[in-house]
Amino acid sequence: MRGPAAWCWWGPNVYPEVPDGGWGWAVAAAFFVVEVCTYGVLKSLGVFLQDLMQEFGESNSRVSWVISICAFIFSFTAPLSTLLSNRFGYRQVAMVGGFLISLGTISSAFTSSINEMYITVGIVSGMGYCLTFLPTVTLLAQYFSRRRALVTAVASSGESFAVFAFAPTFTSLKEHIGWRRCLLVLGSFQASAIACGLLLRPIIIEPQSAEADEDSDKESVALKQMQNVYELENEQTRTSISSAVCGGSEDSGVTSLSTSNTDLRSAGSDNKAPMEVEVEEGACPLRASSGPKLLDFSVLKDGAFIWYSLFGLFATLGFFAPQLYVIELSKSRGVEPAMASYMLSVMAVAEIFGRLSIGVVLNRVRCRKTLVLLVCVVLMCLVLVAFTVVWGFWGLVVCCALYGYFLGTVGSTHIAMLAEEDVVGIQKMPSCLGVYVFIQSFAGLSGPPLGGVLVDYTQNYGAAFYSCAAGMGLSAVCLALVGPAKSGMCQRQSRDREKGRSAEKEEDNDQAEFLDVDMVLEAGPAGRAGDEDSTSYMNPTAARHHLMTKNKNINEADPEVRTLRCL
Repeated sequence: MRGPAAWCWWGPNVYPEVPDGGWGWAVAAAFFVVEVCTYGVLKSLGVFLQDLMQEFGESNSRVSWVISICAFIFSFTAPLSTLLSNRFGYRQVAMVGGFLISLGTISSAFTSSINEMYITVGIVSGMGYCLTFLPTVTLLAQYFSRRRALVTAVASSGESFAVFAFAPTFTSLKEHIGWRRCLLVLGSFQASAIACGLLLRPIIIEPQSAEADEDSDKESVALKQMQNVYELENEQTRTSISSAVCGGSEDSGVTSLSTSNTDLRSAGSDNKAPMEVEVEEGACPLRASSGPKLLDFSVLKDGAFIWYSLFGLFATLGFFAPQLYVIELSKSRGVEPAMASYMLSVMAVAEIFGRLSIGVVLNRVRCRKTLVLLVCVVLMCLVLVAFTVVWGFWGLVVCCALYGYFLGTVGSTHIAMLAEEDVVGIQKMPSCLGVYVFIQSFAGLSGPPLGGVLVDYTQNYGAAFYSCAAGMGLSAVCLALVGPAKSGMCQRQSRDREKGRSAEKEEDNDQAEFLDVDMVLEAGPAGRAGDEDSTSYMNPTAARHHLMTKNKNINEADPEVRTLRCL
């Protein structure tokens, strides 16, 4: 499907339509690895929670700020990532992000205080996460259309595989080499994100039906040209009504439109030829769009986008805190420390199934996809409440499995859902994504510390899940309002279009009425030429009124006039 104009492997891919595959599979593989290096690592940092508290003598809330700052920078710098991606390209930005990820994690192994980790992991790695993740997921959405939901869900399962593997691996590894060397190993692995950036080839859509499009464009341009001629002559007739009465004046420089219908047609054909040449000479490969704006803050006027952004804001409260505190919660509920680390693995496995199943479901449902997402959010909220009341190993395993499943359904689709017409659509997604993730950033900053404060105050790790459940409940309310807001906006746009059509019809009627008057005056008997003296000194409006009055007086007496008026 790739067009002949495609460049070398470094340049963009050219397709006649959205390929739903092609090089998009390479981008999907890159996104899988990027998910491992970003969200997968971020959700696994809870393994080092107790080590950092003991090393630096800090509380839960102080240590949790490391993950909070990282999540905040990850989201807060999304507009910057969008700007840089549109300015320099997805590939370059993603490669720089991969370098920052690795640099921040490796540097954190040499820190001597928790404040230094705020900078290394929080700011440096957080910036790298954003610069790598957003360009990859944006480009992936452009390579797929019909399979977009399924491919995004499968590729985003990389974070689930990462949590499944990292949690037991680093729990065991830190007992032998210590948490600092574990971070060195982790940072070296994250350097693979740089190689993933090399796979991000831009995509250009050039439809093959260019000739048919050119023919239709030529025809429409010719029709518009004839309309312009008509409107120009009509305007000129208005401003030189006295010249129009006598059939035209050489001094006025105005050619009367009403000399004959043949002249009108010939004028249109004369103007059609140069316009056709202009279209042929100016023809170039048609792009799918002229390119998105760097940042489309005008989308904040869209009620559906505002409610969807609020959904993402509150839902983020439940994305990070459970992974951070579930191990310590399990220990406090009687689970052995060696088995507690497997709670994250249970979440990860269930999350994989959630991501895969939601992709299949969204490809087959006929209702609004936001409604499917709403059901998953409500059920996820109920599971978070259940964490606060269950005890024992198997009770926590069931809660972790259910939470992981619904986290997979929500986490893999809430960003890709922006491309659906239910929210903003694929055309606006590249420029709206940065705004959406930027709004999310504030919940990412407050979520883990809020849970930590509740834990320090109540001395109960289950209290952290109350804040997560409250945020998820509010997100469900906001998501439920996206559909009504979108319907209301569509109705307003429809009413505006109807008003525009009505205004155009009124203008066309006015022009047709004036043309009718002009033709009557031209076609009238020569004996009426004597009235020219009485109208030549009038302004155009007064002259028009005067001539229309005279036309009524002679209408019944002149068959020729009646015939032309019918025409």
